[in-house]
Formats: sequence, C-alpha cells, structure tokens
Amino acid sequence: MIHFAWPWLALALPLPWLAMRMLPPIRPDGGALFLPFAVDVADGAASSAMAQPRWRSLLFIAMWSLLVIAATRPQWLGEPVPQPTTGRRVLLAVDVSGSMATEDMDGDKTRLQIVQEVAGAFIRERNGDQVGLILFGSRPYLQAPLTSDLETVQHFLAEAVVGIAGTQTAIGDAIGLALKRLRDDPPDRESQKNAPRDSSKKTVLILLTDGQNDAGAMPPLQAAKLAQEAGLRVYTIGVGGMPRTDFFGNTLGGGLDEDTLQKIAQATGGAYFRATNALKLEQVYKRIDQLEPAAGRDQWYRPRREWFCWPLGLALLLSVPASLVRGRQWSLER
Repeated sequence: MIHFAWPWLALALPLPWLAMRMLPPIRPDGGALFLPFAVDVADGAASSAMAQPRWRSLLFIAMWSLLVIAATRPQWLGEPVPQPTTGRRVLLAVDVSGSMATEDMDGDKTRLQIVQEVAGAFIRERNGDQVGLILFGSRPYLQAPLTSDLETVQHFLAEAVVGIAGTQTAIGDAIGLALKRLRDDPPDRESQKNAPRDSSKKTVLILLTDGQNDAGAMPPLQAAKLAQEAGLRVYTIGVGGMPRTDFFGNTLGGGLDEDTLQKIAQATGGAYFRATNALKLEQVYKRIDQLEPAAGRDQWYRPRREWFCWPLGLALLLSVPASLVRGRQWSLER
C-alpha cells in the first residue's frame, strides 16, 4: 500500500496561487537605480507574461505539484514480516549415541524420534532467540551454529540419526564444545547493550542424554565448573524408560547417570529433569520455556520502498522544456 511519511507538506500546494493573489505587484517606478533599458526590459517581460501560452502555465503547475508530492515522501509498504530480535542464546545438546535407538518411551518410536518431535516444537516457539544445535555421541559436533533461523535448526534436528557421532556418550566434551562456540561467537553490540548485568540469564545450554559419560577427554563435572565460570546456565534432561529387571535379575535401561546430571545443573544454576515418555518430555520443555521465556514474540517489521525520487525526477524533466522555451522567448525579445 502507498503511504506518505510527511503528508502535512501537501499544505504547500496552493502557496504559488496565494502568493500571486495576496502579495502586491512590483511597481516599476519604485526603484532607486536608474537603468536606461529597464523600462524596455520590464515592458518586454510584461508583454511576454501577458502572451504566455496556457500550456506553459500548466507545465509549471505540474512541476510544482510533483515537487510537493515528492516532499510528502511517498512510500510503498510491504506485508509485515516477523523480525528476529536479540534475546537469549540457547544451545541444544542432543545425545545421538547408540542407546537413543531404544524403543521404550512411546509405541514403536525410538528415544531420538520422541526427542526430535518434542524438541522441534520447543525450537519453533523460541521466537526472538538465537538457537544452536550440538549432536554428541563419542564426539560432539556443531550441527547448527547460533542463529535466528529457527526453521533451519529444526530441520537439522529432524535429520539427525542414531550413531552419527559414535555409539558412546561424551557429556563433558559436549559442554566443552558449547563453551567454545559461545566464546568464539560472542553476542553482538545490540545484545550486549540490552543484556542484563548477569550474562547467565542470556546464555543457556539444554543438554539431553539417556546414558552416562563413557567417552571424551573432559570430565562432566570439570566442564560444569568451566560453564559456571563462563556464566553458562545448563539444564540437563535424562530421557528413557524407567529401569527394569529381566528374569535373571539384570537391570535393563539403567545406564542413565542422574547423579552427574543433577550436579551439572546445580553447579551452573540450572535444573535437572527426568522424562520417561513423550508427555513428560513435553512438560519438561514447557517448564524450561517458563524458566527461560523467549524474547520478542511480537516483533514485526514492515519493509518499505521510497518513491519520492519518481515525482522528483519527473519534475526535473519537465523543467528542461520550460527553461528552453523561456530562454528562446527572451532571445527573440532582445
């Protein structure tokens, strides 16, 4: 739609007509400087003004109208689009080790499939935040850097497969990679200007696993200490069904190290959650969403294009024949 940024300048449209009607005419005998040819010049100008064709008057009216339109600054406003705002920086660390292929949470779906559905919905609701994705097994990998393009991060999570990063679980190294990424990719100036003094309220790591640390170079508790010093808040989530025993008394599905996950969360000011099915995992992410609310849900931007150059350029083009005609008349009169 067309929009005028300064519509009040349209009041200048009748100014030439008002000036012609209200200002007194110039008297040729009121000058103090004597010029022998001044009377001839004045008479010639008056005669040319009297004989001025109608089309030339219309030309000047069109030029003035175009200048006034350009002064009102016409714009074309596009459709509103969501504008990413600088909010929290959320990193998701998702375990893709071999045990995430276990089908013990809901129906015939694996643990990873349930995580992809629930965590994908969580990412979709983080409007205004920068979200990144780390996949870890025997080694951690940065699958998606911190970005406001939530759709891309959700797509990368949906494409994750079990065992892509190895069959073991390196929890400490996953936290270490998150710290490295946050150090290499600091918040921009706008984020630093709007951020509170406690930077831990702006940087969050959500670590999800179904096992215990059995790989990697960095112990989990040492990584948690470094995260605390860096102001990184860590929320840990333990997934998988409750431990069961078989006919011989062996424990099944009991590989989750809840004690370490609780200590990591406690050391960094986060929280530990246990999710044994899809519903509980969804409740966990809703709880984290309450603890770390997304920023800027209602931020919108409407693109605009400036159109003042078109009437301004057209007025300039019309001034060329007007000046040529006036110069030709002046030379003929002389």
